[in-house]
Amino acid sequence: MTRDDSRQRAMRYRIGDEDPPASETEQSEYEAGRERRLEAQPLWIDQQIRSAMARGDFDNLPYAGKPLPDRLLRNDPDWWVKQLIERERVSGVLPPALQLRKDDAALDSLLDAISSERRVREEIESFNARVIEARRQLLGGPPVVTPLRDVEAEVTAWRERAEHRRVAAQHHDDTPTSRSPRRRWLRRRSA
Repeated sequence: MTRDDSRQRAMRYRIGDEDPPASETEQSEYEAGRERRLEAQPLWIDQQIRSAMARGDFDNLPYAGKPLPDRLLRNDPDWWVKQLIERERVSGVLPPALQLRKDDAALDSLLDAISSERRVREEIESFNARVIEARRQLLGGPPVVTPLRDVEAEVTAWRERAEHRRVAAQHHDDTPTSRSPRRRWLRRRSA
């Protein structure tokens, strides 16, 4: 018997497709051994589960004592990707056109968090460059309808919003916080 033959026999044995023995005595021993393995397998599995329970491997599992959510019970081939995104809180995996729409909606609040005019200009120019690059790409998906932002107009709007916030904060600081005197009510004790 060659080395390849022994490998093939080992693989057949592992998957339960071993060649049947030639003699009738070997055949009956083979069948008896196979029957014992098939009978012992559920017992072995039960024993493994019991020992895992004793070790506490099943403690604190997600959904313990709760019904499984519908999304786990559906026949969805991408279930693992959706669970990964949910578990790892992955964001920013939208197609470029949709990501640009989302970024466009949040751009003003992003700019308001910046304190330097130079950084505001850089951020707007970076946004415009991403819009132009997405328009050049032919990746499919939804069309890029996000408009370019005018740098000077956005910087002017940013200055106005910053001035408005400064005036509002100054006005808030100037107003005295007058509290009405607190009345103390006396409780009468009943005798």
